[in-house]
Amino acid sequence: MSHAGLRALRQQEKRASNPRHRSWFRVRYLLAFWLFVLSGVAFLDRTNIAIAGLQLGREYGLGNQKLGGVFSAFLLGYAIFQVPAGWLATRWGPRRALTLGAIWWGLTTACTAALPSTVAYAMSWLIGIRFLLGAGEAIVYPAANQFVAQWVPFRERGFINGLIFAGVGAGSGLTPPLLNWLITHYGWRAAFWFSAWLGIAVGIAWWFMARDLPEEHPSVPDEELAEIRDVPVRQIRKLQKAMEASQIAIARRPISGIKLFQRRDLLALMLGYFSFGYIAWIFFSWFFLYMAQVRGLDLKASAVFAMLPFLSMTICCLAGGALSDWISIRWGLRAGRCGLAAFALGLTAVFLVLGSQARSAGAAGMILAAGAGALYLSQSSFWSVSVDLAGRSSGLFSSIVNMGGQIGGAVTASLTPWIAQRAGWASSFGLAAFFAVTAAVCWLFVHPEQPLQLEPSPGDGV
Repeated sequence: MSHAGLRALRQQEKRASNPRHRSWFRVRYLLAFWLFVLSGVAFLDRTNIAIAGLQLGREYGLGNQKLGGVFSAFLLGYAIFQVPAGWLATRWGPRRALTLGAIWWGLTTACTAALPSTVAYAMSWLIGIRFLLGAGEAIVYPAANQFVAQWVPFRERGFINGLIFAGVGAGSGLTPPLLNWLITHYGWRAAFWFSAWLGIAVGIAWWFMARDLPEEHPSVPDEELAEIRDVPVRQIRKLQKAMEASQIAIARRPISGIKLFQRRDLLALMLGYFSFGYIAWIFFSWFFLYMAQVRGLDLKASAVFAMLPFLSMTICCLAGGALSDWISIRWGLRAGRCGLAAFALGLTAVFLVLGSQARSAGAAGMILAAGAGALYLSQSSFWSVSVDLAGRSSGLFSSIVNMGGQIGGAVTASLTPWIAQRAGWASSFGLAAFFAVTAAVCWLFVHPEQPLQLEPSPGDGV
C-alpha cells in the first residue's frame, strides 16, 4: 500500500468513528471561505502601496512615473514566477504552497515598512522589495485553483471560484478606508505593518485547517466525500480500496506540459487574461489617485469612491460564479463559461467609455465602478475553465493563463499614467475598453467541453 493510501485510510477510519459529523456541514465550504480570506489579504498587501502612494512618494521623493515603476515591479515578479508557482502548487499541493506563500508575502511587506526614510537609492530598494512580494504572491491563485480541482465537484466550481476571487474585491475595497484611517492616525508604515502581520496569521491558520485532498482531512464525512467524487456513498469504501491500489498516484500525476501548450485555448485565455489584467490594474493602481488628482476629490472622498469598484467586483464575482454554474448545468460549459465571459467583457467596454466621459466626479465613479463589476462577472470563468480543461494539472495550466494577466497589469501600471499625461485619462480608459473587446473575442476560441486527457503510462493498470 502506498504512503498516500495508508494516510487516507487512517483518516477514513477517524471519520467513521467520529460522531460529531453532521450531514449539513461541508468542510470544502469552510476551506473555500478561508481561501476568500487569503485572497483578500493578498490584495490588501499588494494594493496598500497605491493608498499610501501620496505619502510614500513624498517621503522618498517619487512622482507618479516613478511610483508606476514601483507598481510594475510587483507585477513583474508576480508574472515571472507564475509558472514556477503553478508547478509548485501542483507538486506540493495547496496546503503547503499557500502557507509558505502567505508567510513570504507577509515578511516582504514588513520589509517595506522597515525601509528607512533616509536610505540611499530608495526607489531601487522599493522595486526590489515589491518584486519579491510579487514572486511570493504568485502562488496564491494557482494553489487555490489546485484546491478547486481536488476538492470541488463540477457543479460548484464557478461559485467557489467566484467566492475565492470575491476576496480580490473585498480586500481591495476595504483597503482604502482601513489603510487611510491607519495612515491618518499612525502614518503609512503602520498600514504596512498591519498588512504584514495579518498575512502571516492567515497563512498559519490555513496550515492547520487545510489538507491537500478531501480523503486526507479527518473532518470530511463520507457524505461529503461522495459529493466531491460524484459517487454514491456506498461506493466510498471501494474508492478507498482503489487508493490502496495506488490510484492516488495516478490521479496526482499531472498532464504533460507538451499537452498543455498544444491547446489553442491556452493562447486565447492568456491573451484574454492579459486584457483582463490590464483593465483590473487600472482600478488597483490608479483609480484612487485618479479620483483625487483628476476628479478633484479630497483624500477622504477619494477613499470612499475608491471602495465602489471593489464592492462591485465582490458582488459581481460571486454572482458571475453562480451564474456560470447555473448556465453550464443547463446549456453546457461553452455557454456557461465562454458565453457569460464574452458578454460581461463587452459590457465592461461600454461602462469604461461612458464613465471616462462623465462630467461629474460622482457619475464617473459610479459608472466606472459598474465597469469593474462587469469585468469581474467574467473572473470565475477564467479560473473555472482551467479546471474544466486541465483537471488535476489546473495549478500549472492556470498559472500560465495568470501570467498573461499579470503582464497586462504590469503594462497598465506604467502605460496608463504615460497615456494620461500625453493624451488625457479618457484615452487611457478608451484603450482599456479596446482590451475588453479583445478579451471578449478571445473567448470564442475556448472549448471547455473538450478537456485535456491524461494518458496512462505502462503499468498503471488503467
